[in-house]
Amino acid sequence: MSQTTEVNPDLVMERAKCNFNVLEVTHLIDGGEQNTLQRKKIENIALNDGAWKDPIGEEHMTPKEKYENSVRKTCIYGSIVKNELAELSGMESFGMNFLAVRRTADAFFKEVTPLLQQFGQFVPTILGQCTPEQLSCWLPKALGLKIIGTYAQTELGHGTFIRGLETTATYDPETEEFVLHSPTLSSYKWWAGGLGKTVNYCIVVAQLYTKGECHGTYPFMVPIRDEDTHMPLPGIKVGEIGPKMGYNTGDNGFLAFNNYRIPRENMLMKHAQVLKDGTYVKVARHGKLTYGTMVFVRVVLVSDAAFNLAKACTIAVRYSAIRRQSRPRPEEPEPQVLDYATQQHKLFIAIATAHAFQLCSVWLWDSYNVVLAQMKDGNTDTLTEFHALSSGMKAISTSDSAQLIEQCRHACGGHGYMISSGIPNLYNYVTATRTLEGDYTVLLLQTARFLVKAYEQAEAKKPLTPSVAYLAHAFSGRKTTWDSSPDGIIRSFQALAAGKIAACVRNIRKRMQAGLSQVDAWEMSTIQLVAAAEAHSRAVIADTYRREIVRLTANSSPNVKAVMEQLTILYLYYWALERTGDLLMYTSVSEKDLVDLQEAYEELLLKIRPNAVGLVDAFDLRDEILHSTLGSYDGRVYERLMEEALKSPLNKEPVNQAHFKYLKPLIQGKL
Repeated sequence: MSQTTEVNPDLVMERAKCNFNVLEVTHLIDGGEQNTLQRKKIENIALNDGAWKDPIGEEHMTPKEKYENSVRKTCIYGSIVKNELAELSGMESFGMNFLAVRRTADAFFKEVTPLLQQFGQFVPTILGQCTPEQLSCWLPKALGLKIIGTYAQTELGHGTFIRGLETTATYDPETEEFVLHSPTLSSYKWWAGGLGKTVNYCIVVAQLYTKGECHGTYPFMVPIRDEDTHMPLPGIKVGEIGPKMGYNTGDNGFLAFNNYRIPRENMLMKHAQVLKDGTYVKVARHGKLTYGTMVFVRVVLVSDAAFNLAKACTIAVRYSAIRRQSRPRPEEPEPQVLDYATQQHKLFIAIATAHAFQLCSVWLWDSYNVVLAQMKDGNTDTLTEFHALSSGMKAISTSDSAQLIEQCRHACGGHGYMISSGIPNLYNYVTATRTLEGDYTVLLLQTARFLVKAYEQAEAKKPLTPSVAYLAHAFSGRKTTWDSSPDGIIRSFQALAAGKIAACVRNIRKRMQAGLSQVDAWEMSTIQLVAAAEAHSRAVIADTYRREIVRLTANSSPNVKAVMEQLTILYLYYWALERTGDLLMYTSVSEKDLVDLQEAYEELLLKIRPNAVGLVDAFDLRDEILHSTLGSYDGRVYERLMEEALKSPLNKEPVNQAHFKYLKPLIQGKL
């Protein structure tokens, strides 16, 4: 933890109030003391020499300067990762220590590195889609940064609908090559990070044609720039897509092909092969195995959402402990804004949600590894459920985190609007994740398809997979009895999810009986289907959060167990109060029950209040990673704000030339 010798007295006071062992909670968040020690070791190696610092603030740079500075720091950081962290972090296995490496990158990059996709999608695709021979060829080059790559799936005209991609890869048996072509403007690849100016290789997803037949989409390893001159190769049209709301240091790009040829061996052939004569041979036992990279990224995005939300609530809670405002009692000093119930209501749910998503991401990561192991043995039975889970959790975690980060900015008042607060960059980053790698609505509709099938299985009294086991109780015909205990609230969440799923099935059947096709009946029901998938995903998150906290704190000290329990209950109370209408429809909850729940929620805020700063300290986020004038460990908010203001280029001269060129003639009436 970066600290200065002087700490704001209000933060000193807050830390003295904390009644639990902060380091013990840090160990829980990290998954154990050894993980904490390993993470700190990684952070110390990457950050202690100050290489992450910018010569001038990135916010004062032009777009071109931002990109060039990001490339400069990418090379510095890449060297650190390659030479000092690779073996330490277990990058080849993409374990949780690899995620720690990714997080130290936040100190170097307020937005993103142009090499984000190198380890975010390029390497995972090589790992998941290559044959052993291809793996031995491409993986050492990618891990050793001998080649720099990205992953190009999305097109100008198609995103989540992969089957609609227009880029073609047509096999020519005479030359044993694939001919890549972009037949329309809408077929241009679009959005791939690093594609604009940085990478020289690209994994391209294209429609595979051989012997006049299309076999669907497959990935291809495609060199796009000369390895010596870095010039685009003949037949390649590539460039950067322009300014965005965020990610402006990541040179997201476009890519088009004009009958561009690559060797047959450049098709990633783990799941299907094209023989020399053009014969198509399918190897995979399940059609969706080729979606492995996309699913992997969705799992990572849940962890990213949790981490970035943790940063936002750390900033907002520390600032709220320092900021004093109003004087409800004239005879007393201005209170800390953290003492106001409305401020607690904004912020404490953000802390609880960061915990919920972090624990769910670890659970999802473990589930992902189980699914991968089963698939290697030819068992794809759990793939459908995992796809539904990862889709729903990605949708909810990115959407909620973006909303709560913005809520943290609101909690910081006007100063939260400053780029130097750190929160705007967090919001710009996370809000993009709501649509990338699967749009919120589309992903929830994918989850809904699984839920409708699960409901039909429950209806037929067939066995159900764990995440939808609650549907077995959906046919009793009675409302679930309201119970305000944690387990009771989770059962209520499951009941309302089951009720919404049942309503969707009834509506689809009713519309089909009235003459609509299944496709049209589904489309007419999609608003309700999204709501049902959201309800299901929230029930799974609440249940997972609760179970994991109970498990992880089984041997914790009493005070740690108590404060972590308070956060889980706060999360359950909050969402029960947010969904009172649904609870009234699907459970026996009464008006009095809801009044009592509101009072219990407000009392819980008061119980958590003394530990608020301790809880965000437990995230153990170094100042270098936070990039915040408002959220530093020492709490020197106003000093840091002034220091940043003086760095503005507009303050380098007492009078700007625009005064003489434009304003003075206007004032003198000489325009």
